[in-house]
Amino acid sequence: MKSNILGVVTLSALALISVVSTASALDRTVSVNNLTGSVMTEFYASNTGTGDWQEDILGDQVVGAGETATINIDDGSGYCKFDFKAVFDDGTEVIAPDNNVCELTDFNITE
Repeated sequence: MKSNILGVVTLSALALISVVSTASALDRTVSVNNLTGSVMTEFYASNTGTGDWQEDILGDQVVGAGETATINIDDGSGYCKFDFKAVFDDGTEVIAPDNNVCELTDFNITE
């Protein structure tokens, strides 16, 4: 009886480790497609609900009209839901809330 209980506990622990490893290994890389006619000069991704845009992910880079930037959204928090904000050279801002970067591979920004 003891060996059966130990076996169940061991299997449960292994299953939990497997789930945790899979969750933390989720790919949070997103291709951001600029489908507007303007140059994207800034891009932000913040955990949904935080209200803080953090830092510009693009840094000194820009994403021209019709171009794509591949961005790693993984901030080390393990979160999957992020709000996006894109800023363009003409002053336009596009905000897209509640994006699941653990499932999302492409994100299109349109006018």
